[in-house]
Amino acid sequence: MGVIAIIPARLNSTRLPRKVLLNKTGKPLIAHVVETVLQSDRLDRVVVAADDQAIVDALNSFDVEVVLTDPDHPNGTSRLAQAAGLLGLSDTDIIVNVQGDEPEMDPKLVDGAVDAFVKSGVEMGTLGSPMQAGDDVNDPNLVKIVTRLGDDGVHRAVYFSRSVIPFDRDNANPEYLKHAGLYVYRRGFLDRFANWPISKLESIEQLEQLRAIEAGIEISVAIMPFVHKGIDTPADYRAFVARQTQ
Repeated sequence: MGVIAIIPARLNSTRLPRKVLLNKTGKPLIAHVVETVLQSDRLDRVVVAADDQAIVDALNSFDVEVVLTDPDHPNGTSRLAQAAGLLGLSDTDIIVNVQGDEPEMDPKLVDGAVDAFVKSGVEMGTLGSPMQAGDDVNDPNLVKIVTRLGDDGVHRAVYFSRSVIPFDRDNANPEYLKHAGLYVYRRGFLDRFANWPISKLESIEQLEQLRAIEAGIEISVAIMPFVHKGIDTPADYRAFVARQTQ
């Protein structure tokens, strides 16, 4: 059994096209992500699942393992499943799905998500965090998560939503949790999950993890503080470049 991070990398992202190849720091953005993920203590291997030969070519000089996947996958999970097949991973190998636009993610988040997943023995894992300074709980782009504590001390996801959950009817001042789009699963489950049809709640909220919730799959949640610094816009990238050159 190995623990492998696979980073789906799509060339033509909607809000910032070709962002994984932006290189004003001297290396493409996706190479920064790989360097960060490689600092995790729990990983045996890090692979980029590219959808275009341009990404493969850009990473040739950075000693990064890359597999070229079909360009027409409907989502990153589908691309991940194909990459796992191309890599010949076994059904028991643990795969960590890491976003390709978070070059400043704390690698300890990967460790925590993997540890919670293994301890819980469930089929899928992810991350949650208390809201941090500057987070707007009303922002629909900031996905919220409600959890329950399992008997093993590991939290399980109850629901994910773009709405504010739980609703604070009587001013109880709950501690809201935000979700990070990092997932952990074994290869055997990933293959099944990627082939399930889109579920009703997934379609409504446009949150892929709800497909698992609706299917009755338990999702472990490692609760660790994190600050989201994903690169979604030109301004985000300029700020990242500025931080790199400080």
